[in-house]
Amino acid sequence: MRRGLLGVLGLVGLLVVAIAVALGIGTWRSSPRPVAVAPADAASIDSEAVAGRLAGAIGFRTVSSLEDVAANEAEFDKLHAYMAQHYPLLHANLKREVVGRKALLYTWAGSDPAAKPIALMAHQDMVPIAPGTEGAWGVDPFAGTIKDGFVWGRGALDNKGNLFAQLEAIEMLLAGGFKPQRTIYLVMGDDEEVSGLRGAQPIAQLLQSRGVRLDWVLDEGLLVLDGVLPGLNRPAALIGLAEKGYATFFLTLDTAPGHSSMPPARSAIGQMSAALARLEATPMPGGIRGVAREMFGALAPEMSGINRVMLSNLWLTEPLVRSQIEKSPSSNAMLRTTTALTIVRAGNKDNVLPGRAEAAVNFRVLPGDSIDQVEAHLRKALGDDAIQVKRYPGNSEPSPISPTDSAGYRSIQEAVRQTFPDAVVAPGLMTAATDSRHFSILSDSVYRFSPFRVKAEDLPRFHGTNERIAISNYVEAIRFYRQLLRNSAQAAQGVQGTQ
Repeated sequence: MRRGLLGVLGLVGLLVVAIAVALGIGTWRSSPRPVAVAPADAASIDSEAVAGRLAGAIGFRTVSSLEDVAANEAEFDKLHAYMAQHYPLLHANLKREVVGRKALLYTWAGSDPAAKPIALMAHQDMVPIAPGTEGAWGVDPFAGTIKDGFVWGRGALDNKGNLFAQLEAIEMLLAGGFKPQRTIYLVMGDDEEVSGLRGAQPIAQLLQSRGVRLDWVLDEGLLVLDGVLPGLNRPAALIGLAEKGYATFFLTLDTAPGHSSMPPARSAIGQMSAALARLEATPMPGGIRGVAREMFGALAPEMSGINRVMLSNLWLTEPLVRSQIEKSPSSNAMLRTTTALTIVRAGNKDNVLPGRAEAAVNFRVLPGDSIDQVEAHLRKALGDDAIQVKRYPGNSEPSPISPTDSAGYRSIQEAVRQTFPDAVVAPGLMTAATDSRHFSILSDSVYRFSPFRVKAEDLPRFHGTNERIAISNYVEAIRFYRQLLRNSAQAAQGVQGTQ
C-alpha cells in the first residue's frame, strides 16, 4: 500500500516537474527579439501651426445624422473650403471628387501605373455631444480650444485628428518634392458615425467600377496604449487586422392594452423584460482564438513576471487567462460576440397597460461568427415566440482577417516602430465598426490603426466628454503618416524590382 502511494506521489511529482519544465521552455521561447529600424524622417514640424489648423477644423460642426441625410451640409461645405485654403499644394496636385453628398475622394497619381495603389482613410463627421453633458466639458466642445498642451473639442481624436494629420503629411511631402511611385487614394467619408452607407461604401463601389484593386488600406482604428495593458511596461501599438461585425435586432411584443387597476399575470413590459434578462444572462460562447490569440502571442515576450508565463503557455493556462480577461468589458469584447441591450420602449401613461413593448439589441460579431448565427442565438435565448425579431438593414458581417505577412502590414509596422520606438507592435482586433469594412471588396489587406498615444483615462474621451489630443502626439501622428507614405513608395520600388 505504502509503495503504491509512493509510486503515485512519484508520478505526480514527475508530472509537476514536466509541466514546470514545459512552462519554462514556453516562456523562454517567447523572449523578446530586438528589431532594428531606421529613425523616422526628422524634418521639423511647426507644432504651433499644425495645432492651430486642427483647432480651426474642430469649429465646423460636421455631425452626421442617420435619419436626416442633409443634416449640417453647410458645415461640411465650410470644412471643405477650409481644407482647400490651408492645404493648397495638396489641392493643386491631387484630383478631388465629391461622392454622394459630401464624401471626398482624392487621387494622388503615381508615376508607375503598374504599381498597385494604396488608400488612406479618415472621416469628416463626428458624433454629437450627449444631451445633458454639455456642462461637464471644461471647454466649449466646438471652439477648438488650445490649452495645456492639448487641442480640445469634438473630433480631435475621432476623427479629424487622423484626417488633418494625413493632410499635413501630404502637404509637407509635396513641399519637399516627393512624388509617389504608386497611386495613393485619400478616402474621407461623411457618415462613418452612422454606417458609412452614403459615403465610404459609394466610394468603394466607384473605385471597383473603375477596376481599381488596392494593395492595402489603412483606416482609423486601434491605438498606442500606454499603461493600459497589465504586465506590459512598454506602450503597445496595436494594428487592427479585422473588425467585428455589426448586428442590431429590433424586438416587438404586442399584447392587449388595458387599465392598470386590473393587470394581467404577464404584462407586455414584464414579458419583454424577462426575455431580455434571459438574453443578457446567456452570452455567446467565446475563447482566446483568431486575432486575439495572435495578439497575445506577440505581446507575451514583452510581458513581465507571471503575465509573461501565463500568456506564453496558453496551451495550459488558457482557462485561467480567459477568466481574467472576461472580467473587463474592453478585453472581454475581444473574445466573443457581445450582446448589448440598447433601447427599451413601452407605455406612455402611468395608469395604462401598454399593448406594445419594443427593444433593440446590438451585437458586435466576432470574426468566425455570422449574423445568422447571432439571430439563432437571440431567438433561443429570448425563449419567447411571441416576440417579433427584425434585422436592422445596416447590419454588416465581420470583416475578413487581413494578413500580417503582407507588404502593407510590414510598411505600417515599420512606420509605427520608426515613429514610436518605445512601443511594442502587435496585431489586434477592432471591436467597433469603421468605414474600412466597405473596402474589403477592393483589397485583402485592410488595416485599422490610429497613431495616437492614449492612457486608460483617455479612452472614455472617444465619443465622450473633454475629447482632446496632445499637441506632441498630433505631431507624432503627422510624422507617422509622412513616414508611412515614404515606406510605401520604397515598397513599391522593391516589388517592381523583383518582377
